[in-house]
Amino acid sequence: MVIQAEATTPSAILDRASLLLDAFDGPGRLTLAQIVRRTGLPRSSAHRMLERLVQLRWLRREGRDYELGLRLMELGSLAVHQDRLHRAAMPFLHELHRVTGFVVHLAVLDGPDVVYLDKVGGDLAAAVPTRVGGRRPAAGTAVGRAILAHSDERRVAEALAGQSGARTRGPVVSRAHLDAELTKVRAHGVAVEREESLPGFGCLAAPIGELGEPAVAAVSVCGPVDRLLLDHRLAAPVRTTALNIWRHVDDGRVRVRPTLQQHPRPLTGGPAPRPHAYPQVTRTA
Repeated sequence: MVIQAEATTPSAILDRASLLLDAFDGPGRLTLAQIVRRTGLPRSSAHRMLERLVQLRWLRREGRDYELGLRLMELGSLAVHQDRLHRAAMPFLHELHRVTGFVVHLAVLDGPDVVYLDKVGGDLAAAVPTRVGGRRPAAGTAVGRAILAHSDERRVAEALAGQSGARTRGPVVSRAHLDAELTKVRAHGVAVEREESLPGFGCLAAPIGELGEPAVAAVSVCGPVDRLLLDHRLAAPVRTTALNIWRHVDDGRVRVRPTLQQHPRPLTGGPAPRPHAYPQVTRTA
């Protein structure tokens, strides 16, 4: 009797509900048969729980097809807008788009993937197949590499291993290639990606976080590869945006201490840039 009771505990029900909702990772509607194949749940159990989720407005049913419901959209929007990082970033993301004219992303690392918290892009945004809440393998994206370059070995290994999952989009990145790219990120302070994640597009990203500590997020600009100047001229506003976002997280008090930093080498050919004093942000209690 105890074993049967445990099988119907709230945690088991929540696990199944989570499995059903995870099946909708991507655009479009799903039929009951597709959901059963993706989740492995018995057809009768899946149908019963799906109908309950429809009643709760977590899902929406159109004929025989199911899709994410309005309640999930409402909660997702609240989660994003209540996020301290996102609140701090919003004005700077719009300013970076205004200055560069390219699509701007704010992303965080979640397991082997990056998840986009915001996207600002005007008319060009429709040409870039990313969306708020969408995922991409971290190892193949500029935003992912910007974060991984300042992460521990466990997270780097997880990003590499996660490429073999069903959600992988784009070519699989080798360990040697990723290590080389992360070394460049640490040297230049930005990550550059040319048509690896999105054919025809390039991206340049900078990590967001305390200097010398793991990055908490990344900001990027993305646009047609033939229009992007993937050098210090584009790196400067992206790095400045990342720094400003971090300074304004929590609206907390910050103490700015200038530290002399110099790029070991330019991103592209040409003379090395002069040393600049980049502010180092220190949080105060």
